Order: sequence, then structure tokens, then C-alpha cells
Amino acid sequence: MLFGEKNYKNKKSLIIYFSRADENYGVGYIAKGNTEVIAEYIKQITGANIFKVEPVIPYASDYNTCINEAKERKMSHNAPIKEKVPDISSYDVIYIGSPVYYGEMPEELVTALKDIDFTGKVIRPFVTHEGSGLANIPSQIKKVCRGAEVIDGVAVKGSLVNSSKDKVGAWI
Repeated sequence: MLFGEKNYKNKKSLIIYFSRADENYGVGYIAKGNTEVIAEYIKQITGANIFKVEPVIPYASDYNTCINEAKERKMSHNAPIKEKVPDISSYDVIYIGSPVYYGEMPEELVTALKDIDFTGKVIRPFVTHEGSGLANIPSQIKKVCRGAEVIDGVAVKGSLVNSSKDKVGAWI
């Protein structure tokens, strides 16, 4: 392990995440995406900087149309983002947050991460879901984030995010 300790609260950290509000599976319409809620908990606990990956073309607000759009973007590998991830060279720990789309990260996160050199960085994935846990996201991050050490992630059910700050704090 890179740091030889389990407590990451005092490491220079960056949170990179994708989140979507509107209609979500199992929770209905929400004003703030579930993954964003968890990202904010991590920021509060660690003082990390935060970066939200946003699609150039937003997803539809209704769930069924959104999942069809997500499938198309995944299959075509065409998911442009509004802004590139800031320089990560000064960070020790990168928290990568994602909902689960077809067992993986939304294609926008792949677009955001694929050209970055993560050599020497520790990545800690966090995922929101309604039954799939971490799914394939840690292994996908290992493939996309070259040079990183991907360690213990946390999965939080979307329907429980508003009561999961203690769970996130214990994980950190």
C-alpha cells in the first residue's frame, strides 16, 4: 500500500465524480444526484478539492430515456464533457465517484479519465447504486486510470445516501 496507513483524511485529495439528478431508479425524482451527495460528504470529511464531470449533452430527465442514452454513449464511446479534469499532479489520493450504468461508470467518466497519467496516485472509488454494489467499476478504473493503485471502494444505495455520512466517514 502506498501510504502504509488506512486513514486518508489528511492526504491531499481530489474528488472526481459524475452524478445525475432528475428521475433515478428506486428513488424517483431528486434535485441533487446521489453520487454528488456522497462527493460532498467526502469533501466535508477530508477537505478535498472537488470536480464534477458534466456531459456536453445532458441526459434526459426521465429514467427510461436516460438509460437508453447511457447505453448508446457506452456502445459508441461518444460522451463529450464540458471541461477537462484539472491537473492531478499535486494530489495523493483521487476519489472517483460514479453511479452504476450497465455495471460500469457512465461513459463521461471514461472520457474524463482516460488520458490522465495516474502513476503514483491512490484511487478510492465510491459508487451509488440500487442493488449492484461496486459492480465492475473498480476493475474498470484499473483499466482506464493507468499507473494508479486502486484500493477499497465504498458502495452506497441511492435510496440511503442522505443517511450515509457516517458510513462514508468510516470508509475514509
